Amino acid sequence: MSQLPSFDSLKSSPNGQMIRVHAADGTVIVSMGPSFGEWLPYGQIPKVMRDATVSVEDRRFRSHIGVDPVGVARSVKVRYDRGHWTQGGSTITQQLARTVFLNNQKKFGRKFREAILAFALEWKFTKDQILELYLNKVYYGGGAYGIDAASRKFFGHGADHLSLAEAAVIAGLVKAPSNYSPTADAEAAMGRAGVVLETMQETGAITASEAADADVSGLKLAPEPKQNSVRYFTDWALPQLDTLIDETTEPLEVWTTLDLTMQRQADDAIRANAPPGAQGALVALDRGGEVRAMVGGKDYVSSIYNRATQAVRQPGSAFKLFVYLAALEAGHKPEDSIVDEPVTIQGWSPRNDSRRNSGAVSLRTAFAYSLNTIAAKLGQEVGFNTVADMARRFGITTPVNTHPSMVLGTSEVRVIDMTRAFASVASKGVAVTPYGITRVTANGQTIYTHEVDRSHVLVAPYVAAEMTDLLQTAVNTGTGRAAQIGRPVAGKTGTTSSSKDGWFLGFSSGITTGVWMGRDDAKPIAGLHGGTAPARAWAAFMKPATANRPIEQFDTKVTLPEWQLEPDEESYFGQPDNGQMAVDADGNPIEQGQPPVPTDAQTGDTIPRPDADQPQAAPAPPPQQMNQDWIDRVTGRERREPSPAGRQPLQRDVPRDGPRDGSRDQVQTQRFQSDQEERPNQ
Repeated sequence: MSQLPSFDSLKSSPNGQMIRVHAADGTVIVSMGPSFGEWLPYGQIPKVMRDATVSVEDRRFRSHIGVDPVGVARSVKVRYDRGHWTQGGSTITQQLARTVFLNNQKKFGRKFREAILAFALEWKFTKDQILELYLNKVYYGGGAYGIDAASRKFFGHGADHLSLAEAAVIAGLVKAPSNYSPTADAEAAMGRAGVVLETMQETGAITASEAADADVSGLKLAPEPKQNSVRYFTDWALPQLDTLIDETTEPLEVWTTLDLTMQRQADDAIRANAPPGAQGALVALDRGGEVRAMVGGKDYVSSIYNRATQAVRQPGSAFKLFVYLAALEAGHKPEDSIVDEPVTIQGWSPRNDSRRNSGAVSLRTAFAYSLNTIAAKLGQEVGFNTVADMARRFGITTPVNTHPSMVLGTSEVRVIDMTRAFASVASKGVAVTPYGITRVTANGQTIYTHEVDRSHVLVAPYVAAEMTDLLQTAVNTGTGRAAQIGRPVAGKTGTTSSSKDGWFLGFSSGITTGVWMGRDDAKPIAGLHGGTAPARAWAAFMKPATANRPIEQFDTKVTLPEWQLEPDEESYFGQPDNGQMAVDADGNPIEQGQPPVPTDAQTGDTIPRPDADQPQAAPAPPPQQMNQDWIDRVTGRERREPSPAGRQPLQRDVPRDGPRDGSRDQVQTQRFQSDQEERPNQ
């Protein structure tokens, strides 16, 4: 007895910290560590809970001295009759001694030590203190130690206001927690609770009418936390507690930003659209950086690797966001003209996937159709170091190289960082920092509250608005058309060499979402482009995610590009992007080794290939440059030359700061509209 710890020491003995994680709506999504709830003093423990425990576990608790001779005799008799131990004769005091000081081995030596400790506990502490220790420390199954943890796990509230039926369920768990757990076998748990109520009636703890009124079958159990994709989010968010708080012993309640409905929609979108053999990742941010959904793979159970926050992959043309941001900040405008032509920079010669150049085009058109030569020229003009600095400014935490090819996304990035960058554009140039924890409480006291910082401006608002202008065009008529959801959308595709990675990142109605798809071993995936599966997954998630939000117009209305170009994927000098397909002069795919199908320049009709045994016709004329002359010839329109006074040059050497009378914009718009009227199905 003299060697036993004091009552206060037993109360404060370390049990392991419990952490319960809540979604944005308060639903418990994960419980971490041994689940010890709040310590309830004897006076705060409901009488029905105390009576139920004493009735079913040790009805002579108030009269014995730690060991109950009657219970021991009954246990020995059953052992003799059946040939093995089927019920114990341990008192509540003995069970407490075993829980605190010993283990559950059924050996005589342990039982002897258990009895000695029980005598000492009875000698040193009062019955009320022993019962208080027992009810706050005994194991009730499902990882829950103590009645408060059990009540929260099974019924979703603290144990200080348990009903008679709830108390009967919890009291019945001690005998066999795994067999009678409501979450494992609800029917067995209810049946055991009925036995507890009968025992309480036999001992006089309750009346027959009270037992009849206790509706055990009508109890509503708390739903089991989801253990699949939400773990990607909690695995990312919970380690941040080490830097946010210094509480290491008290049970914690962690409240997060996760929207369970959006999480389910994100899960469905990735699983439904990821190509066979490919993985996928998705991060969705709200306006202030709240992470509403995070998917790090198709199945957490089979792979806990979080591809949304841990994997680094090449972003392809999605990286052009930073190239164009740097260009816009340097003074370029979306309608500025720049020549799409072959270019070589430090021995590197990028090319467009269509294998042709379109001459003078606007920045809007170049961005919408992801022209690589234009991105290279812009990067050379503003400086590759400037582009790298813009990427780091917008939250890219991985190393960014400054080779010329970096403009096409050769530096590896994380999905969450790229999503953050696009969210900052959506936020009018104000930095957005992703976060998942809104507040933390310990014993009912708030010990941490997140505060959103809106003071860090990355670029001027007009630069962000112009960037949004370009991003809108990419979705409406460019490479991201599969991401349309019936409301204003701004976004960008990304595809890496040989289709190893596919990206789509964009925002609408206050939500910014980034999607990546690819193989963990970085092998090519036939047909994977940013504008295919990733864009479709993005739309499949965003359409329901924004359904209950008001439609929001951007600061600038979408402006269509000058003419329709073939959608471009990221391509390098050498093998085509997908490593399998080539295109003819009109951008149509052809099998490698087959010559392009010639067409008549005036009518557009296919010219039949001569058979091998027929005289060979003259070779087809070289591909025509797709400029206004080409459009006029194909459509049969009469060429109307503008007067010399009204002609505006389309070269980049037009002074950017010179007068802008709008004549060029009007001519380009008329060209596009006329072309669309003549060729409505193109």
